Amino acid sequence: MTGDSQLPAAMGTVARRELALHGLTRLDQFDGASVRDLLAIHGVGPKAVRILREHLEPEGRSLAP
Repeated sequence: MTGDSQLPAAMGTVARRELALHGLTRLDQFDGASVRDLLAIHGVGPKAVRILREHLEPEGRSLAP
């Protein structure tokens, strides 16, 4: 995790920045979020989605298909 964002640093700078521009800076905000909607955000690709899933699952949270 870096800076004001609580998102995993492994996601990369662009993905974290673009998600923050959409108001998404904490993992709990992604519980139930649509994968399709996330992938529509510039800079957010399959790797970022995979990393989000890996960090959400241990907390009992998940993305919507």
